[in-house]
Amino acid sequence: MRELSLNVMDVAQNSVRAQATLVRISVTESDRSDRLVIEIADDGCGMTEEQVNQVIDPFFTTRTTRKVGLGVPLFKLSAEQTGGSFSIRSKVGEGTVTTASYVKSSVDMTPLGDINSTVKILIQCNPDIDFLFSHSTDIGGFELDTRELRQVLEGLPLDTPDVLMWITQFLDENTTEIYGGKTV
Repeated sequence: MRELSLNVMDVAQNSVRAQATLVRISVTESDRSDRLVIEIADDGCGMTEEQVNQVIDPFFTTRTTRKVGLGVPLFKLSAEQTGGSFSIRSKVGEGTVTTASYVKSSVDMTPLGDINSTVKILIQCNPDIDFLFSHSTDIGGFELDTRELRQVLEGLPLDTPDVLMWITQFLDENTTEIYGGKTV
């Protein structure tokens, strides 16, 4: 994939299909430690150890619409090509945690891409699922928690245009701040 945010979308959609009610997406960037770590965790149905081993195989998919599943194997490959690491931890009935760690200075580093749009689209397309998105850099960090939004909105759906516009502005303003005033 051309940008890591598309891998995040793919894994988060797997969480949705696994009937998660909460999906946590964490992006931690550090120039000081030369790392980018992306973690997607859910409270979905989880997987057995055998399923975890199968999911990293590009010729395995649970979907019936195609015979291959390249999303997770490509995510794993993108991390490992930089000298980073990849892991999936899962427990049936409890959920799954997928972690990709990258060496930022690697010539093989894939750009993060538009992670804010990815998060907004996930919320827009799955308004009944809660998302907790956190993004941090060496300068600072922020968090968007749809559970908190639901309390403030008092029943107004998350996929309402005005709410989505606020989410977009919130993500963009906070991202600019954690990149030291530079737009990404």
